[in-house]
Amino acid sequence: MTSLDTRKTQLEARLADLNARMAGIEIELDSHHSADWEELATEREGDEVLEGMGLSAQQESRMIRAALQRIAEGDYGTCAKCGAEIGAARLDVLPYTPFCRDCAA
Repeated sequence: MTSLDTRKTQLEARLADLNARMAGIEIELDSHHSADWEELATEREGDEVLEGMGLSAQQESRMIRAALQRIAEGDYGTCAKCGAEIGAARLDVLPYTPFCRDCAA
């Protein structure tokens, strides 16, 4: 069973990784200034993919920050919907989930 301190460390490390990824995406999106229309079209297609990745990272970051808040408040590992304990196996896979398996379904 994973201790709360270990979970917190894992969540903080993941958040740092996501922040670095989002910063890299932002730099990449800002770096496109091609004068060639074909290259610019190709860059725009790539930008759509990067923007999707950035939105996904933002969503995961919000969920991780919420999980860290639940740890601080002593509510981590308890389902926000029904109040049941969230199983360790579920938290191993989704350490930021606020819901037990039944409520998430």
